[in-house]
Amino acid sequence: MSTKKSGGSAKNLKDSQPQYLGIKKTDGQTVKVGQIILRQRGT
Repeated sequence: MSTKKSGGSAKNLKDSQPQYLGIKKTDGQTVKVGQIILRQRGT
């Protein structure tokens, strides 16, 4: 028999920041120069 208890594995410990991706301005909304219209991953 073992003398120590086995350690449990931990999953999903890191609570990452929200990404706030997606469409920021819809059809018909006015936008100014430099405003974000859409946010997506990558380039």
